[in-house]
Amino acid sequence: MASSAVGYAGFIATAAIVGLLASEVSGGDLLAGLPAAAGTLGTAAAAAPLAFRARRVGRRRAITLGYLVGIVGAVLAVGAGQTQQFWLLVVAMVVFGVANASNLQSRFAAADLATDEGRAGAIAMVVWMGTIGAVLGPTAAPWLNRLGVGAGMESWVSPIFLSMIGFALAAAITTRFLRPDPLEVAGGVDPEARFENPLSGLRRSWAAIWPRPRARLAVAAMAVSQMAMVAVMTMTPLHMRDHGHADLSTMVIAVHVLGMYGLSPLVGRWADRFGRVTMLGVGAGILALGTITAVIAGYVPALVFLGLFLLGLGWSFALISGSALLTESLPVEERPGSQGLADVAMSVLGAVAAFSSGFVKEMAGYHWLANFATVAAILTVIAAGSLSGRQTRTVV
Repeated sequence: MASSAVGYAGFIATAAIVGLLASEVSGGDLLAGLPAAAGTLGTAAAAAPLAFRARRVGRRRAITLGYLVGIVGAVLAVGAGQTQQFWLLVVAMVVFGVANASNLQSRFAAADLATDEGRAGAIAMVVWMGTIGAVLGPTAAPWLNRLGVGAGMESWVSPIFLSMIGFALAAAITTRFLRPDPLEVAGGVDPEARFENPLSGLRRSWAAIWPRPRARLAVAAMAVSQMAMVAVMTMTPLHMRDHGHADLSTMVIAVHVLGMYGLSPLVGRWADRFGRVTMLGVGAGILALGTITAVIAGYVPALVFLGLFLLGLGWSFALISGSALLTESLPVEERPGSQGLADVAMSVLGAVAAFSSGFVKEMAGYHWLANFATVAAILTVIAAGSLSGRQTRTVV
């Protein structure tokens, strides 16, 4: 829980401002989503290797490695911002994104030893602790930016230093206190596991997921919610800047992140009580409501705040319910690889959304991003309702 707090602080501190930094470095909004997409691709590329490392040596060493690599990415990002090199910023964000793979794996560390009745709640508590850092990051970004600019740094570079500090603390806390290793205690560590190239490992994990409808729904719901959330979130600061509210944009992201993490304990409790599939459908409905609010908000900041909060809350339902559903749908030896596949799917769709968001905003408008996200969320509601209905008929 402690490493999650500082780890998410490190990640969100840069994620909240990378669109603004990219716009400054590239000279426009057209490619502003590319560095965010690169960061998500970095997460996707690291998810399977870190999951395999966890299978071989445990959660502690795998999660720590991701945070250390993320520090290198943050250093490169500072260099890119200071030298105004857009290509270097893209490369830096790929490396930076590896740390978020560790953030995501931390929720599965909570699931390793949880009971079926309390698994969603255990995941939720780790996710909830991310609220502290995730809200702190974007809230502190404007102050850090003013401080950095006053010291002679380029605009929106200095908040990245918070990422370095957060990742370093997360690595230290994990190394020192995640003992004994939860995956080892659960019997999921195999030091003799045969090395697989990432693609072969992903194919094997997909073969384990595909015959299980609940596991398929869990992966799909988490990936689709990530795609919808990233597409709208990435361009919201630029949308607000276009209408004279740039100073409020980081606060909107803070409220959005509060929606992502702040109500996690309640979401976990509801998922344990009412069922994972039901809560996946509820979460997708909330996400759709958030994107619809963003569309009708026009230029009213208060409605943008509400829409982004609901967007984050819907994502929280998908992450917590989907993570619990996936974990309990698989035998313990298949969990690390399949969990890695889920994170790959989330990250790849998130990267596609981030990369395309700048083009969609530039050519069609911000509202079309929200429209696409609404459609994706509604399809998830239908899928969850269909599976729930089949299960009910089977029981009857």
